[in-house]
Amino acid sequence: MLKTKRRAFTLIELLVVIAIIGILATLAVVALQQA
Repeated sequence: MLKTKRRAFTLIELLVVIAIIGILATLAVVALQQA
């Protein structure tokens, strides 16, 4: 259990989560506009 690796993974996970949230948000906006 190394903290250094944990920190690196958390940074990558944060970027991935932000990207997923952004994609979901854009899809939701497009769906609402088309509906």
